[in-house]
Amino acid sequence: MTSPVYLFDLASRQSNWLAARQTTISGNIANANTPGYRSKDVEAFVDVLDRTKLAMAATDGGHIGFDASRPESMKVKKADSWDTVHSKNSVSLEQELLKAGEVNRQHTLNTSIVKAFHRMLMSTVRTS
Repeated sequence: MTSPVYLFDLASRQSNWLAARQTTISGNIANANTPGYRSKDVEAFVDVLDRTKLAMAATDGGHIGFDASRPESMKVKKADSWDTVHSKNSVSLEQELLKAGEVNRQHTLNTSIVKAFHRMLMSTVRTS
């Protein structure tokens, strides 16, 4: 029995986290004019990984595997906002757009790493 390559699992987890963060950012932007709305953000990816509890386990005397459990959920926290307007709305469009750009860069990096790893993996399979 083969187990998935850990890098692909990690990239998948980060991709899911990035999607959740982008959804939260989109919700903040959509509620930019809603009185009393407090801006939100998801917890850091490193915190999600810390809760995942990946543990190495031997599946066979000569093999090493791992527990591919997924995080149950992603916590959404109130974000630190740059300012609060008279309507008690804490959404800063500039801050949300900066976060959206950060998500875009992280997703691009994630995809580039997976593509490079896939090319390396395929080159070893072809030469074997």
